[in-house]
Amino acid sequence: MNTTVLFAATVFIWGTSWLAIAWQIGEVPVLHSIFYRFALAAVLMFAVLISVGRLKLPGIWRFVVLQAFCLFSLNFVAFYQATSLIPSGLVSVIFSLASIFNAVNARVFYGEQITKRVALAAVLGVSGLILIFWQSLMLSYDASTLIGVGWAMLGTLFFSFGNMASRKNSSLGISPVTTNVWGMGIGAAFILTLIFLGGEPLQLPSAPSYYAALVYLAVFASVIGFSTYLLLVARIGAAQAGYATVLFPVVALSLSTVAEGFAWSFMAVIGVGLTLAGNYVMFSQPRPHSLKRLQEAG
Repeated sequence: MNTTVLFAATVFIWGTSWLAIAWQIGEVPVLHSIFYRFALAAVLMFAVLISVGRLKLPGIWRFVVLQAFCLFSLNFVAFYQATSLIPSGLVSVIFSLASIFNAVNARVFYGEQITKRVALAAVLGVSGLILIFWQSLMLSYDASTLIGVGWAMLGTLFFSFGNMASRKNSSLGISPVTTNVWGMGIGAAFILTLIFLGGEPLQLPSAPSYYAALVYLAVFASVIGFSTYLLLVARIGAAQAGYATVLFPVVALSLSTVAEGFAWSFMAVIGVGLTLAGNYVMFSQPRPHSLKRLQEAG
């Protein structure tokens, strides 16, 4: 599949997935929703791969397991908790900082240089978040908003760790399809274990909108969205693939404004603009070898 198509599909699917997460909040406990999502996604992927004879064992499991914990369980525990406290569109804005997290973690785990552009992007991004949440945190001090921001930041950090694990799996010759199917299965099993350890029986939701959101999140956001995104990571690297996060909030905030009544203040407008600008700075001047990789991938 063409890299441009992969990019566009990832932006649209993940940009709309935040609202679907919001539709699941409150029906059943958060862990239950995450289990249903990835259990269904894993079953679908296993069925498809078995039917076409493409189901494979990874060979090396440790980074697949790490990816499962970071991309298909722990990060979504954090994101669902965040969405219960702040609008889904704002969670997507915080998630858009994944490109900066990826750059820092690539330095930590792979020794890649952190450039001045990364530092500037981080300053713009953090400044934007401060302005977005200025009224809630600085003027009236809404504790639930602060907790929601913390959960969203933690989810983004786990997501970035998952990107690093995915990159390692690709370097070991393990395809994104293989890591996805086993990762989702492992992630679902891990969440189910947490549910049982908590001593709480599984609860079934009743609202039709919950099931519609579940199908969308399992089929599109999980099976298709993660596959397109991790294919981008494998082709052009985590930092370049992270450019998709620049556009997620545009889609998510548009939906949040209509469906959740998100109110745009002047500070919020400036803050979102700064955050998006920070992400754009990350990719506005690609290094020569990055341009070559993009051209080859396309």
